[in-house]
Amino acid sequence: MKSRINLAGLFDRSVAFKENKRLQRIVLVAVLFVTIYALLALVSMPARYDLSVGRPSPRTIYAPRDIIDEFTTERLREQAADAVPDVYDYNPLVLEVALREVGVFFDQVMEIKDDPELESEERIGRLQNITPEELSETTLNALLVSDRSIIRDLQGRLNNSLKDIFEQGIRENETELARRRLSQEIALYPFSADLKRIAETVVSPYIVQNMNYNAQATEENRELARRQVDPIIILRNTLIVSEGEPVTEQQLALLEDLGLIRGQRADYAGYIGLFILLFVVFIVVAIYVYIFVNEVFEKPNLLLLMGLIFIVTLIFSIAATYFSGFLIPVAMGVILITVMFGYKLAVIINLCLALMVGLITGGDFSFILVSLLGGLVSIYAVTRLSQRSDLARAGFYVALTNGVVIIATYLFFGNVSLETDSLINFSYSMIAGFGNGIFSSVVAIGMLPFLESLFGVTTAITLLELSNPNHPLLKQMLLKAPGTYYHSMMVSNLAEAAAESVQADALLARVGSYYHDIGKLKRPYFFSENQLSGENPHTKLSPNLSSLIIGAHPKDGVEMGRKHRLPEMILDIAAQHHGTSMISFFYQKALENNEREDVMAEKFRYEGPKPQTKEAAIIMLADAVEAGVRSLSKPSSSRVETMIKRMIKDKLDDGQLDQCDLTLKEIDKISEAFVYIMSGIYHSRIEYPEKALKAELDKGSVAR
Repeated sequence: MKSRINLAGLFDRSVAFKENKRLQRIVLVAVLFVTIYALLALVSMPARYDLSVGRPSPRTIYAPRDIIDEFTTERLREQAADAVPDVYDYNPLVLEVALREVGVFFDQVMEIKDDPELESEERIGRLQNITPEELSETTLNALLVSDRSIIRDLQGRLNNSLKDIFEQGIRENETELARRRLSQEIALYPFSADLKRIAETVVSPYIVQNMNYNAQATEENRELARRQVDPIIILRNTLIVSEGEPVTEQQLALLEDLGLIRGQRADYAGYIGLFILLFVVFIVVAIYVYIFVNEVFEKPNLLLLMGLIFIVTLIFSIAATYFSGFLIPVAMGVILITVMFGYKLAVIINLCLALMVGLITGGDFSFILVSLLGGLVSIYAVTRLSQRSDLARAGFYVALTNGVVIIATYLFFGNVSLETDSLINFSYSMIAGFGNGIFSSVVAIGMLPFLESLFGVTTAITLLELSNPNHPLLKQMLLKAPGTYYHSMMVSNLAEAAAESVQADALLARVGSYYHDIGKLKRPYFFSENQLSGENPHTKLSPNLSSLIIGAHPKDGVEMGRKHRLPEMILDIAAQHHGTSMISFFYQKALENNEREDVMAEKFRYEGPKPQTKEAAIIMLADAVEAGVRSLSKPSSSRVETMIKRMIKDKLDDGQLDQCDLTLKEIDKISEAFVYIMSGIYHSRIEYPEKALKAELDKGSVAR
């Protein structure tokens, strides 16, 4: 007994859930939120570990994304900077001073040596005065007894040695070393020990520092060396540390940069942050859909379809990141959304998917930009479809856009060079970008029929296929009811022009017009446009029966359309294109035949319902206008216009347009479109008098 009660309760709750669309939306959005959150948490929130230097790693850890190894890069940069030698500024004045002073010394020696008025002791005294250091008389006498050529030779050799020493550079604290090197060179001169002693004494005071340390230039060179070291990039899925391996300082720094070393509190903070971000996105999208795409918001099955496309695109995007971020097929989902729901919803979905790409790829700007712009181009490419091949063309546009954006990002970030590795990386990116566009269109084309069939969504592609004259119903109409076929073609021209004038779905209006009268195929000869022989079967029937036959064709059209699996929106047009209008001819005939009896007007009305959409209402008006104008005996422009306005006014007065969202201003535009089309068809022609016509024909024969 209890089990029966429980089953009954479950059944009641199930029925209540199916009828409560608000509850369905809440449950559906919650499921979508949890699913998307789980996917993002799985790929954008890597696991974190409690590690320290020297402790063994609890598991093998791979890099969850591409990252620069800052530790190793900085170490290599410091090594490159340390290898840069210090910069010293050469001071040429030091050498000039030394050479000048040495020259002055030897010139004075020559003057003293050549002065005949000086005695030997006076010469020695003067030499002692010009010598920087006190020397013995024997040593100084070597200058007096030596030939002038020997002294000048000594001077020349000494100058050359000074040039060599100073050109090599004397830095701080290298003065003594330079003097020893100079002493070693002087020791090899081919002169007496006394002369070499004098030479060493003379030049020794002038051996001073001629290279000054330039701190600024040195630092600039080191900074240049640092910049020339390319950063070490750890690619995604690169092994960082193996399980049980002691963690090094470098590995720990890399794990910290990847955000893998955090405490338990930080883990919760990350998940909470992702939750808040996703919650805000859902709220913004919900408000946008409610305001701009309310028909999707009101139907849970369409919300489910939108969410399914988003999740499938997200899964494909996650899988694509294992190859290249430029391969992420955001355009695939955007194409499907645009075709099935329109560009207004596609724009917000494109922005959301680009945001998801940022989360998946760790905020890589290049990948986000390619996804965003590629998606926008795909929206533009498929907004107005005229044939299925337009989807393939959209993939080409996306591929071309991706290629241009990739080139721009490489140039902007300075990642282009003629090095082999750089060229290979650029080539892979370009291949991924082009493959992204082609892959997106191919998968969208493949998925579209299944999604249409599964969710009962009618897209522009479906309507284009239904507009093919080779469709079985249209071929059958052409053969069995040619008058109805011609009428439907005329109505389609009127409806399409009117729909364009009020920003309605012109394609739906055109295709709906093709099929609005398919119910006449059941009894085509009961409709005047198909009575080619002139015989009218209604003359043998009562007005009531004729009214039933005529009034049944919308219902018959729905049944026939369902057998041929026509979309619901086409069936709705077939059912609503007469609304609950009066079948006036047979109603008047019934009144004439039953003068003394009451005739119920309700029995001479179509079952309806009244048009619920702009397109259905436009087709109702076009259907009535085409039939009415065709009935005119002399359809002049003024009579056509009067007839059109009268018939539209009759529908308006009869309340047939009460349940659609056409405004009076839009009805005026529809009337103007009808008048323009019908006036072009029934424009007045010049009537040639018989004599004039014969003369024109004779003239034409002579000309030939």
